[in-house]
Amino acid sequence: MARNFVPIRQVVNDFIISIGGDDYVNDASDVVIRNLALRGLREIGFDLMKKIKSIRLTVNTDLYTVDLPEDFVDYTKIGVVGGDGLVYVMGENKNINMSMQYVTDSFGSPVDSNDDGIYDREDGKQPTQVDITDRGYESYIFRNYISENTDGRIYGLGGGRTTGMYRMNYEQNRIEVTTGTAYSDVVIEYIADEARSENPSVHIYAEEAIRAYIYYRLIERKSNVPYNEKVRARTEYYNERRKANARLKAFNKEQALLTIRKNTKQSPKY
Repeated sequence: MARNFVPIRQVVNDFIISIGGDDYVNDASDVVIRNLALRGLREIGFDLMKKIKSIRLTVNTDLYTVDLPEDFVDYTKIGVVGGDGLVYVMGENKNINMSMQYVTDSFGSPVDSNDDGIYDREDGKQPTQVDITDRGYESYIFRNYISENTDGRIYGLGGGRTTGMYRMNYEQNRIEVTTGTAYSDVVIEYIADEARSENPSVHIYAEEAIRAYIYYRLIERKSNVPYNEKVRARTEYYNERRKANARLKAFNKEQALLTIRKNTKQSPKY
């Protein structure tokens, strides 16, 4: 582990050692303290120090789906690796439907495809056959307007330069890609939940903020703790957060000069 990160177990052990006999949290169990430490890591991590991971995942060529990682929270980029080693971003299409795997009839019941191309309902009844190939995007339902016998098209349909399309399916914890894609794997850049990792750690700049969070949450609902002490603990926690944020997002002179030079660079004239 890098020297600028501290394991959460060490932060918890240091907090337990610092508890005195007359402290307000002297009856707190080790399990509760560790649980609060992980909650603090999650809260501070998402706001101040998001952990971005990049991983290559295999596409299930039978269903054209990709399972999301266990520590997935949100994604920042999804694409494929080209022959030049660069990642080419895919475009999001929320209208992707895994119709070849999950077909429903007019009653909303799932059906299966036979060799003869006829779909049967699970209850054995014959579903209402609807030919969707003839309408597609030509149905007036998918038009923006109809004016003077002229039908408008879907705004934003197509366009842009992307390598394939995908749809996020959070309910089933997976990515769905367009059927027939030629790619065997995709690359996803995502925000990871550090609290779910095998050995969670926190940046040394935010170590004191984690300790302040643990103490603040431990006494927050205790009836024997004076109100002034609760206010002081809450204030100390948010002060430590601000200090950690200032240290993690420091803007030095070299970064300022680089930004100025980038914005004042002249472009070629034709």
